[in-house]
Amino acid sequence: MNVLKKCNLCPRNCLVDRYKNLGYCKQSNKIRIAKAALTYFEEPCISNSKGSGTIFFSGCNLGCIFCQNKDISKENFGKIISIKRLSEIMLELQDKGAININLVTPTPHVIGISKAIKLAKKNGLVIPIIYNTSSYETVDTLKLLDGLIDVYLPDLKYYDDKYAIKYSKAPNYFKVATLAIKEMYKQVGKPVFDKDGNILKGVIVRHLMLPTLKEDTKKVLNYLYNTYQDNIYISIMNQYTVIKPLKYKELNHKVNDKDYDEVIDYAISLGIQNAYCQLDNTSSKDFIPDFDLEGVEKNNY
Repeated sequence: MNVLKKCNLCPRNCLVDRYKNLGYCKQSNKIRIAKAALTYFEEPCISNSKGSGTIFFSGCNLGCIFCQNKDISKENFGKIISIKRLSEIMLELQDKGAININLVTPTPHVIGISKAIKLAKKNGLVIPIIYNTSSYETVDTLKLLDGLIDVYLPDLKYYDDKYAIKYSKAPNYFKVATLAIKEMYKQVGKPVFDKDGNILKGVIVRHLMLPTLKEDTKKVLNYLYNTYQDNIYISIMNQYTVIKPLKYKELNHKVNDKDYDEVIDYAISLGIQNAYCQLDNTSSKDFIPDFDLEGVEKNNY
């Protein structure tokens, strides 16, 4: 059965015919992307000095009120391309020296992405594929990617469901996300790196700390370490940036430095060793990409 005819790719379970209508993610049956370029501000093992071959997909099945990529996630900026063109873009990024292909917000486009990866590999793609996701995923959809993805880069945004509902309109987020991460780990296992420190396989879970949610962050870290120990990497991020004033006043400022330091100390006290943390001055609009269709256009059909 063609899943896009009655779409249940994500936990929203819209069941819309995406050949005729748009689902929660605002996507049709076509692939839409906004940018394909080398990026250098990911974790060191992902971007290193050569850059990560990052493809930004339009649409999102979450709904974070504080989204930094709202131009593509909510306003659907981007250009429709074919599966063949997506496979070509992957190869072009490899030719530019990318150390991996980094698929950002790929969930609505999983069907086309899986076909494009197979075609690209057939035509010479050899660098690792990274699946960069909010983790609001179904296990069944992730199983469609088994054997195609080398590195999973999931978020674990919240522990307490009240925050997931309030800030991301995502009921049962923690339950859904942790089941998804479990499937990701099952597929790719413990992290593997090359001689230059670039990740080849494994799971890196990102957690973006939000203002005033220090205790929720601690619960996230506690869960991850108790569940996976150092068999995954954890990226503890303080780069929350206010794009525009929000109706929730507690989100209208950056993360408190003392709170972030306390969280890092807490991670150390748990025994976490495989982790990334961020320095000061990461809360900046300078780290938000310009979505300008770079790398997208070239004989799309």
